[in-house]
Amino acid sequence: MKPYRSLVIALLAVVAGVVGAHWLGQQDPATLGRVIVRAGAHDYSASLPAAALLLVLAALLLALLWQVLRLPFRTWGRYRTRQSRARLLDGLRALQSGQWARSERLLAAAAQERQAASVALAASVRAADGRGDEDAARSWLAALERSDPTLHAVLQAERLLERKLPVDAVNALDVAAAQPLPPRGLLLRTRALMDMGRSGEAYGLLGALRQHAALPAAELAGLEIELATRALHESADANLLAERWEALPKPLRAEAPVVAAYATRAAALRWHDAALRHLDHALDTHWDESLVDLYGRLPIGHVDSRRASVQRWLQAHPASPALLLALARLARQQGQWPQAQDFLHRAIAQGGGADAWEELGQGLAAAGDDAMAARAYANALRVARGEPAQELPGRDLRERIYDLAVVEERDEYGMPRLRS
Repeated sequence: MKPYRSLVIALLAVVAGVVGAHWLGQQDPATLGRVIVRAGAHDYSASLPAAALLLVLAALLLALLWQVLRLPFRTWGRYRTRQSRARLLDGLRALQSGQWARSERLLAAAAQERQAASVALAASVRAADGRGDEDAARSWLAALERSDPTLHAVLQAERLLERKLPVDAVNALDVAAAQPLPPRGLLLRTRALMDMGRSGEAYGLLGALRQHAALPAAELAGLEIELATRALHESADANLLAERWEALPKPLRAEAPVVAAYATRAAALRWHDAALRHLDHALDTHWDESLVDLYGRLPIGHVDSRRASVQRWLQAHPASPALLLALARLARQQGQWPQAQDFLHRAIAQGGGADAWEELGQGLAAAGDDAMAARAYANALRVARGEPAQELPGRDLRERIYDLAVVEERDEYGMPRLRS
């Protein structure tokens, strides 16, 4: 594009010169002003338009001469730029192929070009890491710090996180705090804060991550759930737990992992009423098997009211293994082992898995039936390994049919629900 533009400008200048010369030829010299230049004992005079035209022509000649003088240097510069870009591309290709030594050699040559220096130096660090040369990696990092401090901070933080040094990674990113961190830097800082047990602070970076589209929408949503869950688990007291819970968006407070984290931490802080209330609300709003399992396992007391809630839910979800297992646990806490045993056999028949077998083993052991407890524990191990469980003796056909039978589930329109 530049040569074309230069050619157009030159043609316009020639046209202007021709038109100006023609116009001067038609003018009366007496009517035009004159310019006199005295150099020593000689005087040079010309009309004012002619002098202006000569001045323009002289400027054009000087510009042309300057371009001619610059031509070899510009040609050499373009050649070096092409060579540097070719080395950079070859070096990056070698880096992706795992040819560490060749990649580092090509990238070192490409780093001589200022425009490609940052990319080449960052890739050189990776090449040195690939061949296990820590001294060379430090050398390239030092050069990168002089060339691009922000890129250096991001790369250094990434390397430190790979070495399980989150505190050092955050310190490395703080060095570049004078400049806004790029999306990659924000994501690394978030990961480092999570590893340091400061997920509440990391949660505050979600807005910037979302604004910069640092992750795909699905991954960002997953990260938000993970950060919220960790922040709730890390709450030091009930006040901080309540503050973080209330600060979460309402849709996020309906997610099962987040509700489970809140209930677990509230129970650990002996805030049993809050844990039970939010679990009840979550299960009434959106059914989730993992929350039902937690509902039966949490040591939060209120056994009678919890069992009443579970009995109510069982009418709507008679084939839920987690619900039957929770009901068995609550019945055992009430000292009603025969009923708990019946619930456990139903839970196993409905696919309760290793947890139901383990709970059955614990109940049988507490009841003094060590032989049957050993069989139940063995079945728990078999099911956990993906092997079929062995039938326990003493269950007749009628009892096995009863374990498998469930009340038909219907939706709000009275239509039967298909079991998944």
